[in-house]
Amino acid sequence: MKLVNYLKPEYIAVGMTAASKEELLTKMVDLATKNPHVLDKDKVRTAILDRERIMSTGVGKGFAIPHGKTDAVNDIVLAFATTAEPVDYAAMDNEPVNLVLLLVSRDSDVGSRLKLLSRASKVMNSDSARKSLIDAKTPAEILSIFMAEEERIGD
Repeated sequence: MKLVNYLKPEYIAVGMTAASKEELLTKMVDLATKNPHVLDKDKVRTAILDRERIMSTGVGKGFAIPHGKTDAVNDIVLAFATTAEPVDYAAMDNEPVNLVLLLVSRDSDVGSRLKLLSRASKVMNSDSARKSLIDAKTPAEILSIFMAEEERIGD
């Protein structure tokens, strides 16, 4: 199970602008709803915001992985963005965020959701991968970086 199986250029944004964490999350949900597997945008937004209220999904090193579970999708949905400027996200390390991977799945997709969250963490643990993603100019370039990183970490 790989991130690139669910990421497509149309679900990737380069240089997203957001003045706040809330605006960033709203824009990420908007990006994710380009995916035909999203059945109800409002329910997806609620799932993401509800999860975020429990604890920040800003995991550190400039990376956030907002995620949620809801019946408002009929398959796993991913969206990814780099930000034009770092966004204050109340991350665990108190550093602003400039890389965001949104993941939404059905309640019943627990195993798949956990595997993808783990893969995302492994990719983002690489300093060189994070730098390459920040420097990327196009969604296609971002996708190729994810492909190379997932190849590097293996199954």
